[in-house]
Amino acid sequence: MDALATETAQAAVKSHAELPQIVPSSTCLRCDVCCRFPDPDSALRPYFTAEDIELAVAAGVGRSAFSDSHGSQVTLVPDQKHEGYQCPAFDSTTSHCTIYDRRPFDCRIYPLALMWNEAHDQVVLGWDTKCPFLRDQVPADIHRHAVQVMGYVNQPETVKMLEAHPRLIGRYQEDVVVLAALPHVTAAMSSQWGDARLHQLTIEDIPRLSSAIDESLAEKSGVPSLAAYAVPYHYMWNGLLAYWWTELHGTLCLFIQSPDGWFMPLPPLGSRSIEQPLTEAFALMQRWNGASPVSRIENVHQQLAPDLERWGYRLVTKEPDYVYRAIDLVTLAGDRYKSQRALCNRIEREHAVVMEPYRVGDRPDCRALFLDWSEQKHGEGLEEFGRMLLADAEPAHEVLWSHAPTLNLTGTVARIEGRIRAYTFGYWLNKATFCVLVEVADRAIPGLAQFLFRETCRSASAQGAEFINTMDDAGLVGLRASKQAYHPIANVLNVIATRA
Repeated sequence: MDALATETAQAAVKSHAELPQIVPSSTCLRCDVCCRFPDPDSALRPYFTAEDIELAVAAGVGRSAFSDSHGSQVTLVPDQKHEGYQCPAFDSTTSHCTIYDRRPFDCRIYPLALMWNEAHDQVVLGWDTKCPFLRDQVPADIHRHAVQVMGYVNQPETVKMLEAHPRLIGRYQEDVVVLAALPHVTAAMSSQWGDARLHQLTIEDIPRLSSAIDESLAEKSGVPSLAAYAVPYHYMWNGLLAYWWTELHGTLCLFIQSPDGWFMPLPPLGSRSIEQPLTEAFALMQRWNGASPVSRIENVHQQLAPDLERWGYRLVTKEPDYVYRAIDLVTLAGDRYKSQRALCNRIEREHAVVMEPYRVGDRPDCRALFLDWSEQKHGEGLEEFGRMLLADAEPAHEVLWSHAPTLNLTGTVARIEGRIRAYTFGYWLNKATFCVLVEVADRAIPGLAQFLFRETCRSASAQGAEFINTMDDAGLVGLRASKQAYHPIANVLNVIATRA
């Protein structure tokens, strides 16, 4: 690696456009690796800086493909010819990139890649053995190409770009062969982001995150759980938001890098005291956000709130979770449930609904239903915030359809005449409480949504659920009225904490 590094001094390249490409186009056009991904939240999705986004939009890529105009990984779209997903700039019929001359940095240097080493203490340049072309090349070809790329990477302008966009540096991959360390980039990243070893949240982190949440709640079994204390609640947004995690004093700290700045969606997680991790986490957010008021911790449960007040944090309540007695939602007895009961009876009279467990093979049909359902919602005159939430929901549902088994989700589809007309996903918060995460039902079929909810509660009750949590109402007036119409027995307090 030292010999390679010394050769880069004379290999400076001044712009993206001048970056060399080692793989010939004829090979790329026959390849079935690049631009295609098995999952919608793949950590290997190309990252676009603000400049890259504007170039891509000018070349015809929809602005909705980018969740943050300041820089984000691209939102993938379903592959129309195969299973999985693809970059929206990729034309699968011709195997061409429609923005090839304006493609972003990590696409330009591929099949080389920037990543952290296994110890996560050095940024390195490596070559990706997933690229078929590199498997057949002699080391000298790779060596010469790497020298040219390193000349560009080590330029001050490039280092500044990497500082501003940490997702351009990927997580360690065993199938990427390390060619050289990049000490200048490593030092710059440490200077910008601190010594905390930030990791991009991926599907491989699910067990670690789940265990940390369980440890946090182990001594709080008597406290009604917020829906946010579960992996699916957060991971479903991993294709849209930039989730990061690090360990501070034996706790796992989860961060979201949003368009407005960095914040924590949960307090530090684990069995240890969180006072010191909280102090350091806020110091990190202040470093990253400056004086911005966005630095905060969301979803603080009520038992933790007194400790935070004593430590000097300012607490503000947000929309609570709605909790119901499961048996009430199963029986729908009495006058207060008269309208819901009537709608369920209508469905049973007019339709033969078949309820089945969700399977990954149901993904295309669920996607088609979601698109129809979205059009129906728009046609009903959604408020602006509701339209924003609906747009964000599409990539979130893609994650659920793809990772339902890994996330331990309970998924159910409702078929009428063989066609999926409704689906739902939920998870167990604890042995007594089942949480309904999402519900989608064809709004042209009166009563289907109510029937789906009742059957979901009936199934959960049969498995031991005493309570049903339907999360908060997101501040939407219509959603609040719908939740209140089912007569919750409790609203679980939810708190946001900021520095006083």
